[in-house]
Amino acid sequence: MADSGRSFIHVLNDRLPRKRNIAQGLLRNEDGEILLCELTYKSEWDLPGGVVDPRESPAACVVREISEELGVSVGIEGLVTVNWLPPWRGWDDAVLFLYDLGTVPRSFSDDLTLLRRELKAVHWVAPADVPAHVAPYNVRMLEQVLAGEHAAYLENSEVPGGMA
Repeated sequence: MADSGRSFIHVLNDRLPRKRNIAQGLLRNEDGEILLCELTYKSEWDLPGGVVDPRESPAACVVREISEELGVSVGIEGLVTVNWLPPWRGWDDAVLFLYDLGTVPRSFSDDLTLLRRELKAVHWVAPADVPAHVAPYNVRMLEQVLAGEHAAYLENSEVPGGMA
């Protein structure tokens, strides 16, 4: 590529908006409960995962974050949904990639090594009890996902108009 082309790409990379990407995993036990993380830095519990680093794929991110924060390796069974999130509590908008991490025995959580600067604890939570612990956008997203009514793409945890 000519220097002028690289220069133009550099200008675009510097000036175009960048989206924050989040990668999270849906991990269930044999009773259908969902693994939620109790975080040190916010009151709402969250699905395991985190913010995608520059030049990192969302799939690689969820595997890395779970390894760092829970001390365990997981496999990805597939992408459940992509959810665009509007600005919330001072954060800019973001794109959340939710991956299916499969089903594990309840004892899976017994031997986790938590990254204490980020996680207080992990909890198996029945789907009916999820709304008491997570942010509203996660409530809506998980309701759709667990009911099997989710779409490949959501906006603010809902199917955008005209896509149903």
